[in-house]
Amino acid sequence: MTASQTELKAALDRLTKLHPKLIDLGLERTLALSAKCGSPHRHLPPVIHIAGTNGKGSVSAFLASLYKAAGLRAHVYNSPHLCRFNERIRLAGNLISELELIAILSEVDAVNDGAPITFFESTTIAAFLAFARHPADILILETGLGGKFDSTNIIEDTAVSVLTPIARDHEHFLGTDISQIAAQKAGIMRSSKPTIWAQQSPEARQGLVSEAKKLGSEIFEEGIDFRVHIRDDGSFDFIWQGEQIEMPAPSLQGVHQVQNASLALAAMKMATPDAFTPAAFNGISQAKWPGRIQELQTGKLKNVLGSGHPLWLDGAHNAHGAAALVTTLKSLSQQKWIVIFGALNTRPPEAFFTQIKPVASTIHTLEISGQPAALSAQELAAAAMSANIPAEPATCLAEALARIKQTALPNTPVIICGSLYLAGQVLEENQTLPD
Repeated sequence: MTASQTELKAALDRLTKLHPKLIDLGLERTLALSAKCGSPHRHLPPVIHIAGTNGKGSVSAFLASLYKAAGLRAHVYNSPHLCRFNERIRLAGNLISELELIAILSEVDAVNDGAPITFFESTTIAAFLAFARHPADILILETGLGGKFDSTNIIEDTAVSVLTPIARDHEHFLGTDISQIAAQKAGIMRSSKPTIWAQQSPEARQGLVSEAKKLGSEIFEEGIDFRVHIRDDGSFDFIWQGEQIEMPAPSLQGVHQVQNASLALAAMKMATPDAFTPAAFNGISQAKWPGRIQELQTGKLKNVLGSGHPLWLDGAHNAHGAAALVTTLKSLSQQKWIVIFGALNTRPPEAFFTQIKPVASTIHTLEISGQPAALSAQELAAAAMSANIPAEPATCLAEALARIKQTALPNTPVIICGSLYLAGQVLEENQTLPD
């Protein structure tokens, strides 16, 4: 670890100790700290604000790539990071430097002066300071958890809001009723401003419609105002209110990525119509989003497994994500897959295993290191077996991969999936960090 990495870790560690809870939803503390820092949330570029359960990061990645292809500068805020905290903050297309991040985190810590505030709240203000100090044409802003009471929602205006598919997620904080969860995420909508909706379940749509009426947001809904037609070669037509526009095949794997690309296109068209040009559309085929249907062709972990098995990585961790993953895995291989899985206790793993069962031959379970909320390998294996999938706990990734190499038939494909914390661990151990 370099000196700057050590200093950055220390700065981040200090911020984790300012509140007894990791998550404590609400806007009051964030607003108060922002005011002390000069209200950077009022000095941001035009904002595309994104909430939902699945697909937020992919939509962000497509948007960033579209704006880059259009020759425009885009700030991006994502969470959680996979390997390095810097991944959460991109300034005009580039990861924030360690030195600037250390300086801004220290500034926020000093201004806060020990007041109770969660880690996400303080680091969001740090990100807003960075975004306000660097010129850009657009800010692509992803919520952390929920929407209405998420720290990112202190912004007062948006160019457009985007709501990706909504499912059960973080039920401890958002509730167990889908309509209620949707209403929370719909809190990012703004009066008289456009909101792009993915196709939703009837229950989720009910919650969104109710909030939209209260807020007076202008709605553009997938399947009604825009849709896609996928061609055999993977390219697709983006059909916007009757206008048909040819698009290249998305660079991100999976049929569901066409939906994510269409949400990004709709958002760009509403936020910056002058940038919605054929040059920008090239960004659909150039987007990068590590840890999402990513093939690991080289690296330390790949070497453990050897060349005899294709190795893939994905962040699917809930039932909706598993359903999308199943469709993609079927398209990649006719064989059943060996699954390596690790997850947190924020949702019941049985729902994931029920969905993944049609393509899974065996499950190797892991406890994600360094995560207090991680489910144990034994708990996950028991949940997999309750879904009638053969399962075996492992102590670490290398052990699981070595076991697969010894016991699996040649060329059997392997997918590592579950929490994004696990995806980050995989990329770090594989020595293939996101850039």
